[in-house]
Amino acid sequence: MSAIASGGVYPPEGQADFFLCDIFDAIPKNDLASMEHPLFSLATRPDRRILNYQHNGAEITVVPSVKGLATIHDKDILIFCISQLMAALNAGRQVSRTLHLKAHDLLIATNRETSGDAYRRLRESFERLAGTRITTNITTGGEEVTSGFGLIEKWEIVRKAPSSKKGPGRMVNVAVTLSDWLFRAVLSKSVLTLSRDYFRLRKPLERRIYELSRKHCGRQASWTISVETLLKKSGSASPRRVFRKMLRDMIDAQPLPDYAMEELPGDLIRFSQKHALVEPGAGDAPVLKPASLERARTLMPGADVYALEAEWRAMWARSGRPRLRQADAAFLGWVKKRSAE
Repeated sequence: MSAIASGGVYPPEGQADFFLCDIFDAIPKNDLASMEHPLFSLATRPDRRILNYQHNGAEITVVPSVKGLATIHDKDILIFCISQLMAALNAGRQVSRTLHLKAHDLLIATNRETSGDAYRRLRESFERLAGTRITTNITTGGEEVTSGFGLIEKWEIVRKAPSSKKGPGRMVNVAVTLSDWLFRAVLSKSVLTLSRDYFRLRKPLERRIYELSRKHCGRQASWTISVETLLKKSGSASPRRVFRKMLRDMIDAQPLPDYAMEELPGDLIRFSQKHALVEPGAGDAPVLKPASLERARTLMPGADVYALEAEWRAMWARSGRPRLRQADAAFLGWVKKRSAE
């Protein structure tokens, strides 16, 4: 549904005045900048600290509102919005940094309850996202601009009229306007695909560590980082000895989707693929035609086709590396099945 279809008029640049979030099962996407740098609090209680971070030329100051800093669980809203926008861009649709969405769809997509208390927490998330102010010189969309902004510019809730006088009606529709900084990242496609199991991670540190491993390990076989640097990049407020203990607990539990953790001598942590990647043409590994990857894009708009290819190869290897007469057909059949799940 476009702005024209709803009676609106497109601005001069050709972007719609709003974007309707109506893409079901959009692939989860996250912006690269907030995966690389600690913009969100890992606290479970109101966090009113002023955060200052510097690393390799990037400078960030995060200032809370009276509601506290935006948390990594609040970030689910931004991930939902980014996922919707990226799916639309990949499908050739017009987008806008103002999104209209159904609160219920957001809760379901991010693996949350749909109780009355969940809607209350959702409103609190909007308040923290809008109230948290960030000043940074982080580059997004190929531009380095030092600026201050909120993670979202504004939000609005439309409630269903109450059936009684006991209280306000249920939250139905939400309009949210993303910051120019975040929207620029989306338009430049400075994003990465997340595992759907990301939303099943309940501990804030697990989420943050997954973001860092996804960003830095990616499709590599492994990535190694010192505990000291990992503490800094995570944004955790814990002392190093406590942080190290939490990492060791994670190593015992191995909760991260896609990545395994291990401790190495020298106070180092190594992240590696849980399922070894199978490179094209390695031994008897099947080689796919470029046209097959393009076809996969049309079958799963918004998906990272190279991630799909890697996942399919890993599945092929786990199944005993069978000889494939028509590898491209097998891959596309698997993609079709995935898209129907």
